[in-house]
Amino acid sequence: MAKGVGCSTPLPFVMALVLATAAITSLAQDPSQLSLGYYSKTCPTAEQIVRTEMECAVKANPRNAAFIIRLHFHDCFVQGCDGSVLLDDTATLIGEKQADQNVNSLQGFELVDKIKEKLEAECPGVVSCADLLAVAARDATILVGGPYWDVPVGRLDSKTASLDQANSDIPTPQQGLATLITKFSAKGLSPTDMVALVGSHTIGMSRCVNFRDRIYGDFQLTSKSEASAQVYLSKLKETCPTDGGDDNVSPMDYTSPTVFDNAFFETLIQGTGLLNSDQEMYSSLLGFETSHIVEKYWAESISFFKDFSDSMVRMGNITNPAGGEVRKNCRFANA
Repeated sequence: MAKGVGCSTPLPFVMALVLATAAITSLAQDPSQLSLGYYSKTCPTAEQIVRTEMECAVKANPRNAAFIIRLHFHDCFVQGCDGSVLLDDTATLIGEKQADQNVNSLQGFELVDKIKEKLEAECPGVVSCADLLAVAARDATILVGGPYWDVPVGRLDSKTASLDQANSDIPTPQQGLATLITKFSAKGLSPTDMVALVGSHTIGMSRCVNFRDRIYGDFQLTSKSEASAQVYLSKLKETCPTDGGDDNVSPMDYTSPTVFDNAFFETLIQGTGLLNSDQEMYSSLLGFETSHIVEKYWAESISFFKDFSDSMVRMGNITNPAGGEVRKNCRFANA
């Protein structure tokens, strides 16, 4: 067992993880340079370390799975998958943690710190924080019942962050379908990628401030005021009053909130999606681009799992052409 690796009674892992093959030789972040074997010689235990720490974390709190997947998503949508979301503010750098969609919302930074500490103890200065997030997001998915995929690695960590891009590029819960499709398209991701990736909300929780407008807005219209929907809506309003309680949370998939499955898509078909941005994929007048995908994923979980895996790889391959480094501490650029 690698140094620093260990956790009592780890969760069973569904599949052996693929180890990583070449030394760090380039400073450019070109997607074509990512490979499955990037660390096989320089840190062959890298994925084992990440896997073990994620097993411990998800066993302790299943919500850690959603935290890590969301961190990876928010990282990739700003400057590419370069670990910029992890940077703390300093006297010379303004990070992304105070962006509208991040502040008081993103969690999991301490877990990233812990994994990075283990990696540095085993292979100092070798495994990037961006790769850590990509591998951990895959492991998080598996640990709550989702699909496996091979994660190409070799990303570098940005030395900079962009609060402005975080505020402009990350999709928000209040946005309409046309805006959402445009934001995903700007990252090279299709409407199918968007619906598949949003499917990760099957294990997510949302803050009241993000779904208040929805439950006091068109929720009754999209749910057709059915009795079961009214009971659910009443519970949501108890959780999220018209005033106050901004940080109260509710699961986005209320039937199986800790299991990665396709039940989330049923909520959209029933018109009871928690977030406006989610329900828009099925109920919007522009939904002809996405509603059939929602129906397909609810009918065929295998299709959802396959497309989610493929889309996570595509999103993970968005790199920062400016290049970067391998940070020793994920919160700060190297001195």
